[in-house]
Amino acid sequence: MSMMRAAPPMCCCERGVRVVIVTLGEAGALLHTSNESTLVPAACGRVVETAGAGDGFTGGFAAALARGNSPLDTVRFGCALASLSVTRVGTAPSMPRLDEINAVLNERSVLE
Repeated sequence: MSMMRAAPPMCCCERGVRVVIVTLGEAGALLHTSNESTLVPAACGRVVETAGAGDGFTGGFAAALARGNSPLDTVRFGCALASLSVTRVGTAPSMPRLDEINAVLNERSVLE
């Protein structure tokens, strides 16, 4: 991981922030806590339209967080949702169903 990606999250954690997530577009997202720093890659696929990808990530992250998932699983879920959303036209119509997201997560259900 480059120092540019690691420095801002580390600075936040030094000031008491427990979890920092930096979205990186097509590269995925960086999860940083006081204990770990993990790059969660976006799933590969043919990009059709990127509008709504950030909203999709945020919605997926929030849904997984509300279910009590770990920070890593919430970022994985958000990345999977955003990765699927960019393979479709539109914003609301491009949001995938739960079964589609779980398929991207290799049949491992983060939310049930």
